[in-house]
Amino acid sequence: MVDAIFKRASVRRFTEDFVTDDEVRALLRAAMAAPSAGNQQPWEFYVVRDAATLEKLSVTTPYAKAAAKAPCAIVACTRTKGLRFPECVPQDMSAAIENLLLEAVDLGLGAVWMGVAPEVDLVAAVVEVLDVPVGLEPFAIIACGIPADEPTPKGKDRFDEQRIHWVS
Repeated sequence: MVDAIFKRASVRRFTEDFVTDDEVRALLRAAMAAPSAGNQQPWEFYVVRDAATLEKLSVTTPYAKAAAKAPCAIVACTRTKGLRFPECVPQDMSAAIENLLLEAVDLGLGAVWMGVAPEVDLVAAVVEVLDVPVGLEPFAIIACGIPADEPTPKGKDRFDEQRIHWVS
């Protein structure tokens, strides 16, 4: 997995190749394996393959353009009721999405995380496109597919000893 961390890149251009159901399930299995506060697992996911819907999603936020040409997008949503630790939802959702992104690397897929929450107008736009019911709130859109180009990780090794404070 450490290898996947350093190979991960935000991929915004994809081939037209189909992302299989098994690949989508593997991505979502990884996402749902994330830790969450009090094991609340606040996530639900929409898998979008319909070209017209992908196009509509691509204009819901200034960041979602990659969805228009992706063969698949996953919209990560948060349940808004029955949560033990609602203040921890952003961390829970972020952990799930990072797991999904790392699994994409292991599967030879590319993906990009496009933020939605906490911007109320962006959340409302995605709700409208997907007809998301009350009780769920879009958190992010993740476009995924086979990378059109060889992904170039931008992160390299960001290790910085000066940001470490040892307490003995």
